[in-house]
Order: sequence, then structure tokens, then C-alpha cells
Amino acid sequence: MIRRYIASISTSILKRTCAATALLALTLGCSSTKPPNTAAPSGSIESAVLAQSPTSLLARNPNKSKKSVRVPSCPQNDGFTEAVNFATQASNLAQSANSKQDWDKVAALWVQAVAWMQAVPAGSPRRAFAEKKVIEYMRNLVYSQQQASATRSQASTVSFSSDLLNEQLELYLSYVATVGPPDVLIVGSSRALQGVDPKQLKQSLAQRGRPGLKVFNFSVNGATAQVVDFQLRRLLKPEHLPQMIVWADGVRGFNSGRDDRTFNSIVDSEGSQLLAAGIRPELPSDEPKEIPLCYRFPQPCANNTFRKALASVDRPFRGGQEAHPTLKFLSSGTGILPVADTHPTIKFLSSGTGILPVAENAARYELKPIAANAATQKAQLIPVSRRTTVAIRQLNQLADSIDSNGFMAISGTYNPNTYYRERAYVSGQYDRDYENFNLGGKQATAFNSVVAFTKARKIPLIFVNLPLTNDYLDGTRLWAEQQFRQRMQQLSRQKGFAFRDLSQRWPGRNDYFFDPSHLNRFGAIAVSRLLAADSSIIWPRPKSSRSEG
Repeated sequence: MIRRYIASISTSILKRTCAATALLALTLGCSSTKPPNTAAPSGSIESAVLAQSPTSLLARNPNKSKKSVRVPSCPQNDGFTEAVNFATQASNLAQSANSKQDWDKVAALWVQAVAWMQAVPAGSPRRAFAEKKVIEYMRNLVYSQQQASATRSQASTVSFSSDLLNEQLELYLSYVATVGPPDVLIVGSSRALQGVDPKQLKQSLAQRGRPGLKVFNFSVNGATAQVVDFQLRRLLKPEHLPQMIVWADGVRGFNSGRDDRTFNSIVDSEGSQLLAAGIRPELPSDEPKEIPLCYRFPQPCANNTFRKALASVDRPFRGGQEAHPTLKFLSSGTGILPVADTHPTIKFLSSGTGILPVAENAARYELKPIAANAATQKAQLIPVSRRTTVAIRQLNQLADSIDSNGFMAISGTYNPNTYYRERAYVSGQYDRDYENFNLGGKQATAFNSVVAFTKARKIPLIFVNLPLTNDYLDGTRLWAEQQFRQRMQQLSRQKGFAFRDLSQRWPGRNDYFFDPSHLNRFGAIAVSRLLAADSSIIWPRPKSSRSEG
């Protein structure tokens, strides 16, 4: 099951990465830098396909003016030869790369290699071979990005003791710095992280007369009402808040009788200590004073030969969830990659349902142990009187599956005939997420704080009770759902937020679920389309013309 989980992530990420990188690469304009004519390497780098779309490599600062030179309307040189030249440069540089900057350059070279190899005309006898090389080069690009991310500066780092919160916060701040605050912000637990697709919601809204809306998913594994309250009221600056909030989750996050481990660890974290001292996490405000390497990309030809070749990048990736078994880094001729298991160790915690895959201690995925970092961080606590830029501690490799809009697309499908062969069934009666069931208390207080907070700032709040399977809704959980539904319907009338109950929308659609209580990407698409089609929701109009890309 673990391999299928990681493999499903790999398949989804490879498809998105291949399409996005090749298309974005061709839009980058800059001064020409032609690679030397060197021999092709004897082999190519093989690596795991677990990375985000490489947009960040291609659009570091869209507001900066770009140098340009005149280029011919069609590639004058052979695309295959150009691609091999760039691939050789990338392989050679990777031999000695030991910094984020080095790996960024390696990745930029692989982008060039991909673009030129894809420019081999569809009618060329080299085309079939070139298509395979594009896939190999994409793997190398993914690996280079992973290395660049893993070797980021460790100076002045801070953690909120939640890997996903650290990752999502850094991504959100970078998103805001690039395109501004989203028009619609999705919050909630892992059920929302996997259950509402921002890009699908944006597309569906555009089809219904609301084009140009920016949507971001800021959900975090284990988030309760207290965690969401912390995110919105304490963590984000007022100017980073959206026009509308969609809170997608369920009753588990509102049970005050359960042990709220995620929130407790966040409160005890060093990041919370800095917040209490008046220091908010933020990214550097100035672009680094570095002159980027500039390259020339193949241009569209008059007969559209290259344009037709480019279109093949976006072919659906086929093969199902077993298409990519657990992969290992292979030296395969270049000798630059060690043989190592690419995937973090995953364990299934029996905290309640026992069905949510959770990464083990993040220390094993970092360059330095957490304990050593924590000791250093405590020594770096900064006085309130000094303005500070606080970087976010990096996350383990599992977060590479999160896309540029904060969404984790999971392709696996829940099959009850095989699911419980790998784990014991835990009924609601023995589920710790439902123990001492109480819809009042600290979670109710946190929810009321969010409602008051959004109302005071005139931010519409939509709460979506996400779908569950019949297998999950046993007697105990079904009773809890009924109590929660009645409570939320009553509060929505009293306090003025919108409540949409989808909990029993698809109880028998196992193909929409990854496990009994978490949607897969197909379910997330269906939920996003349902929300966009809800005529009673008055969606905002785009506040900014800046595009997400």
C-alpha cells in the first residue's frame, strides 16, 4: 500500500511536471548563450519522479525587465544536437554541485535540454528516440530541483513543528509575493488538502462566468478548528488574507474531547514563540543580486512543425497507479547520483482511524538533525525591536507532491476488498478522533473566533462538510455526523456563514476516494465542480490582474 501511495503521487507529478516545464521553458526570453559542442554522455540520470512543477526555475521575478536578442524565426541548429550539448553541460556541472545556486544552474540546463530535444520535428527519424530522451531529461530536471530545495540555506530557520504547515506557509508566502493574495483560500485538514482542487475550482468558475480568480489551498494535515484559527488570525498578515474562505473538513476537527496533538505541537513550537514576540514569518523582500544565466530557446517555425511537436508533451500519462514502482537513483553512466531509496519512510499511525499515511520524524529527511537545528534556533531568538526576516524550515520529500497552488493530488483508488488486508479496521467506537465526543469546548471557541474574524473583515466564509464512504460511516460516526450537521446548520443561520453538507454525497463512489475518509484527485475534481456550480455561492471578482501562470 505504501508503494502504491507513493507511486500514485509520482505518476501525477510526472504528468504535471512534463507538461508545465516544456511549455513554460519556451516562454522564457533572455540573451543567447550557446552551449559548446561537446559529446553526449554515455548514459542519463535516473531519479524518482517526486517534485513540483518547475515553474519557480523559470519565473523567479516576473516583474523584472528581461534582456533579449534577435533570434531566427526557426531553430538554425539541429535540435537533437543542441539538446545533447545542454545535457552534457548539466551532467558535468552536477558532478561538483554543492549549493542551491549550483543545482539551480543544473536545473536550468536540463530545462534547455528538454526544450531542444522536444523541438526535434515529429516527422524526423530521430523523433521516437528524442521522446524517450525528453522523459530521461525530465527525471534529471526533477532531481536537480529536489537537490536545489534540499540544499537551501539553513540560516535563520524556524519551525512550527508541523511539516505540512512549514511547507504550506512558505509556499503561500511565495505565492502572495508573486501574484498577490488569492481571491479564494481553502483551509482545513488533510481531507481538504486532498479534497478540493484549486485549479479545477478556478477552471470551473471561469466556465461559469468568473474568470481570472486566484485560488490557493492552505490546508494542513491534522488541522482542527484551533489550527485554522491559528492560521487565519495569528499566522497571516491582514494584507495576506483572501476575499473568500472555503473551509473544507468534517466533524473530526471539531471534537473538543479528542487530543489535539497538531495544535498542541504548533503552540509549543519555536515559531509560536517568535509570533508571541511579534515576529511573523516572512520571505526575503529583495531579489538576490545575481545575473541569471540566459539561454536561447527553439522558436516556432512558420510551418508549425515545432508547434505540433510541442503539443505531444501534454499527452495523458498512462499506466495506472502501478506505473511507477518504487524507484532508486541509478548512476547509469554519469556516476553523479548515489544509489539510494528515493522515498521517505512512511508509517500508518493508529491515531483514531489508522488510515492516514503520516511521515515519520522529519529529522531523517533534513540535512541536519532537528535536535541540532533546534539548539541553534534557540540561540538565534531575535529581539522584538529588530525587524527580522524569518525563513521557513524545509519539509521532507513527501511535500514535493504538493502543487503550486497548495493541493496534493492523490491518484490511488480505495478498494475495500484489498484495503483492510494491509491494516486493521478501526470502528468509530474505538477511533480516538471521536473519543469523548463534544462539539462544544475549545474547538467551538476557535470556530466562533474564525466566524467573528471573517465577519469583521467582510470575508465570506463557506464551510463544506466533505464526502465520506459507507465503510467509514458506521453507527458511531454516522451519529456524530448527524450531530455535527444539525449544529452547523443552526450556527450558519445564527452567525451568517454558509454551510454545504456533502458528507453523504457519494457514499458508494469508492473510485472518488483514496481511503474511507479521504478523497483522491477524481473526488477532488468532483467536489470543486460542485462548488463552482452552486448558484447560491456569490463568488468574488478577481482583485488583481496578476496571473498565476
